[in-house]
Amino acid sequence: MSDRILVVDDDEALRESLAMLLAAEGYEVATACDAPAALACLETPVDVVLCDVRMPGMDGLELLPELIRRLPGAPVLLMSAYGSGDLAVEALKRGAFDYLAKPFQPAEVLLAIKKARERERLRRANSLLQRDVSRAVGDRPIVAASPGMIDLLELLERAAEYKATVLLTGESGTGKEVLARAIHAQSGRRHQAFVAVNCGAIPEALLESELFGHARGAFTGADRARRGLFVEADGGTMFLDEIGEMPAPLQVKLLRVLQEEEVRPIGDAKPRNVDVRVIAATSRDLEREVASGRFREDLFYRLDVFRVKVPPLRERREDVPLLVDHFIARFRETLGRPVRTIADDALDRLLAHSWPGNVRELENVIERAMILADGDRITLRELPDAVTAERVNAPAPSAPGGGDFSMRRARRRFEADLIRRALEATNGNRTRAAKLLEISYRALLYKIKEHALGGDAEE
Repeated sequence: MSDRILVVDDDEALRESLAMLLAAEGYEVATACDAPAALACLETPVDVVLCDVRMPGMDGLELLPELIRRLPGAPVLLMSAYGSGDLAVEALKRGAFDYLAKPFQPAEVLLAIKKARERERLRRANSLLQRDVSRAVGDRPIVAASPGMIDLLELLERAAEYKATVLLTGESGTGKEVLARAIHAQSGRRHQAFVAVNCGAIPEALLESELFGHARGAFTGADRARRGLFVEADGGTMFLDEIGEMPAPLQVKLLRVLQEEEVRPIGDAKPRNVDVRVIAATSRDLEREVASGRFREDLFYRLDVFRVKVPPLRERREDVPLLVDHFIARFRETLGRPVRTIADDALDRLLAHSWPGNVRELENVIERAMILADGDRITLRELPDAVTAERVNAPAPSAPGGGDFSMRRARRRFEADLIRRALEATNGNRTRAAKLLEISYRALLYKIKEHALGGDAEE
């Protein structure tokens, strides 16, 4: 089925001309002359709404909240011949995706609709790629569109089935703990405890007691026994973050836990058996640490059963728009701010930034921008100098396509790759692929031709 567009305008001539224009582009079109007629059209799903602002009775701005409530995810574009900058800002504040000032050219309408549908399809595509509920862990879902991250998630999904130790490597802020929680959520241990500890954040004198526990009276101040985190994780998963920071004496004790599957609390002569799946993470080069003598070689090989390198954000820029949308949605709820989107020029800057702090830095940038934003969207004004400032003589950050930061071309590459994956998943069956992609069969044929994917296929 083609995308269905609802045109709401009291000008009959404009309604008919828009209906003809959109029908010629392959859209299914419904028309309404006022708000009550528009609401009656919502009995059949609508993908995009083009709505005039000035209409008899309920005007477009009054109708907008009801359209948003009844059509979640469907972009609403407002139109007006009496437009001003203030009216456009008010429309966007109330949740309109875009604002078109009459008179407009047919190409402007088609471009605005295409832009709206691309944004919505990108969100839906990401949901498709994360179709397993186990890939979303509480309120910290894994947001990914880049081929490298999708492959990584599929790899971790397979590893989750087994007890083998996983070693997550990569720069700080890349989301290693989120991935560790996803592994646990996809494993047979999902109903047991997930216990996380940062080995570099706890003083050495306390870390041993935290991990392995202690008996009562084992040292001054130990007025009662402590079980330790490994015992708390019994039957579940232990996540050892920044394992490269673990002091050498504790590395020996950890090796024993991995080899013997038992822990011995401080001051206790009797060991306790534990069944714990260990996931470790580090931002250090452990092989170099082993060569320098700062990390035990035998422990390294015990941990290095299933090693996965998490790429930095600068190497997966396709994820940036999706992460931005995700953080905006989250902070809109937690901060109570009206921001719903980001201006294109601001997003371009985010795409061009090198992100030394990775996903954590992006999250902080969006949270700050949400607090500072005056309207319903983040603009360049709300971004920090580190993102907006031109860096003289600084090397240009790498990007897909050899430094090409065009959102349009990036989206085209992503769309082509997604279609290719859907066709592979269905053995070339275009009908089934269209259903996976949540687009019409006719639209898929057009996209195949547009991206020159070609090839015969079963229907």
